[in-house]
Amino acid sequence: MLFKSIALAADHAGFPTKELVKNYLLELGYVVKDFGTHSSDSTDYADYAHPMAAAVEAGEFEIGFSICGSGNGINMTVNKHQGIRAALCWKEEISYMARLHNDANVCTIPGRYVTEAEAKAIVDKFVNTEFEGGRHQNRIDKIPL
Repeated sequence: MLFKSIALAADHAGFPTKELVKNYLLELGYVVKDFGTHSSDSTDYADYAHPMAAAVEAGEFEIGFSICGSGNGINMTVNKHQGIRAALCWKEEISYMARLHNDANVCTIPGRYVTEAEAKAIVDKFVNTEFEGGRHQNRIDKIPL
């Protein structure tokens, strides 16, 4: 197991996929903290994205998953944190490359645009791929402002 502790955040549109991801990670034996939302009632993704991103940034959790309808809004929000490298992953190959080359520490899933099987495949690739380092580390070092 590459990672042990994982943080989750979603808005109402991402809620069903977040629940799927949460239950899947728990079945696999991960320690999971759900920052919300906890229903499909309309809400704002930033209310959950910022606390989750801050916890990952502070090292309280090794990685995170953020989920909203398209993935775009919540991904933009978590990427406002200097220590977060969130990748919008709509298929497993993107998830794999985000970890391998970008050392992404948050995987954003577009809840309305992936099937349950695709979401699980994205999660599997993200949690099981190690950062390659090397030339990619130089690029990552240039990301923070």
